[in-house]
Amino acid sequence: MNVIIKQIELIERIDQLIHLQSTGSPAELANRLDISRTKLYRIFNTMKDLNAPITYDVAVQSFVYSKEVGFQFGFYSQNKETLVPNHG
Repeated sequence: MNVIIKQIELIERIDQLIHLQSTGSPAELANRLDISRTKLYRIFNTMKDLNAPITYDVAVQSFVYSKEVGFQFGFYSQNKETLVPNHG
């Protein structure tokens, strides 16, 4: 189960860096996250499967979203207003 949580945390970190437009090149991002480029692209594919519109912007040297999106993971109360994260 920790593998799933670690992957979600990695997606959250990548999402944050994409929003800041500070991922750098694929090699730089993989190095920064201490993962292989292959694993990075697997995570990007997972994010794309979840409808993340990820592209690489050569001008800013960063991965970006082609439209405004947000990523959120966790359990919600019945009224769906309060996120109750339980990552451990």
